[in-house]
Amino acid sequence: MPVLHRALDETYPGEVRHNITKLTLARTAANACFRFAPAFLATIAGGLGISLDRLGVALAISELSGLLSTTTGSVAERLHRRTAMWVGLVGVAMGATLAAASTHVVVFTIALVVIAQSKVMFDLGLGAFMADRVPFAQRGRVMGITEISWAGGLLLGVTTMGLVTAATNWRVGYGLGAAAVVAAAAFVARSVPDDLPNQGHTERREHVAGRIGRRGRMVVLGVFCLMASSQVLFVTFSSWLKDEFDMSDTGVSMVVFGMGFGELLASTSAARFSDRWGKERAAAIGAAVMIPAVLLLAAGHQLLALGLPALVVAIAAFEFSVVSFIPLGTEVVPGAAAKGMALMFTMGTFGRATASIPATWLYVHHGMAWPPLLCAALAACTVLVLSRVSRQ
Repeated sequence: MPVLHRALDETYPGEVRHNITKLTLARTAANACFRFAPAFLATIAGGLGISLDRLGVALAISELSGLLSTTTGSVAERLHRRTAMWVGLVGVAMGATLAAASTHVVVFTIALVVIAQSKVMFDLGLGAFMADRVPFAQRGRVMGITEISWAGGLLLGVTTMGLVTAATNWRVGYGLGAAAVVAAAAFVARSVPDDLPNQGHTERREHVAGRIGRRGRMVVLGVFCLMASSQVLFVTFSSWLKDEFDMSDTGVSMVVFGMGFGELLASTSAARFSDRWGKERAAAIGAAVMIPAVLLLAAGHQLLALGLPALVVAIAAFEFSVVSFIPLGTEVVPGAAAKGMALMFTMGTFGRATASIPATWLYVHHGMAWPPLLCAALAACTVLVLSRVSRQ
């Protein structure tokens, strides 16, 4: 990550090249706190003394907070980009601290809501910061690079928090994540430049009046299906590994590391190819690759040597697809990048919330054979929607 700026040539603004590494590291810390709960859902459920499917309901409730993302987007659109970023990071740290201190599922759910909406605030500030400075034709590479933080959050952040959990408990894992995010907030507030001179608040309020068109509606529908498909896997895989193969928290952490490495390859590939292939086509290719991978997982879930590689490929394909999707969100609402991304995030989180309850219910009652089939159906819907977007 220290050399991420080398992936951008002189055609990209200096402010973007000089800050892309710092911002990607900050987002990595925030993503680690956000992604920790799904990866260790079974461990947290045991610590809170509740069943997996009950915690799945709590996770779904926290995901439904994504319906507030349009409001968060309106707030972010009126804030300075740097302010939105560091405020979001402080909120993530507060949410992670509350999660670590929670003794009841209701308090834990509130903590997840705080983490989710605070991360939305940071992500919108970051996306708008880039959209202010980078033309749409070049955004695939820039946002693909910053999206390395999604894989990094799993590869470095969740893996580290998981190893700490194995050595102590999941509360200490959350505490470590909170400390990292506080440090990230400090250097973002101190180091990232303020808004461009022509990006004043009055101008931004006018932009918020932009309306979503037919193409924008199709984009957010595609995100809904894609995020729902991925959530099916994220909320069941750790329980599957523990129940089917008696894997420890340390073992799950190693699997998370492998998944994160796959996501990292997918993110860098999307940064390289999405602008070249076309963002809609690249996103459709990723979703299409998910389908045979999860069907293989459904068929071979009793064999670790078959099911685990299929899981890693499916998660990597999802990452390639979602990274290619993200630049499309900046154009959903013309002239208001943060609001457009907020709409996309809203539908994405609604998709995750919608999938959390049936996915955990299917796993508890039918094992790992059925959740991948639901994932495949949702990924197929994503491909169909993107084909419509491409034609438009």
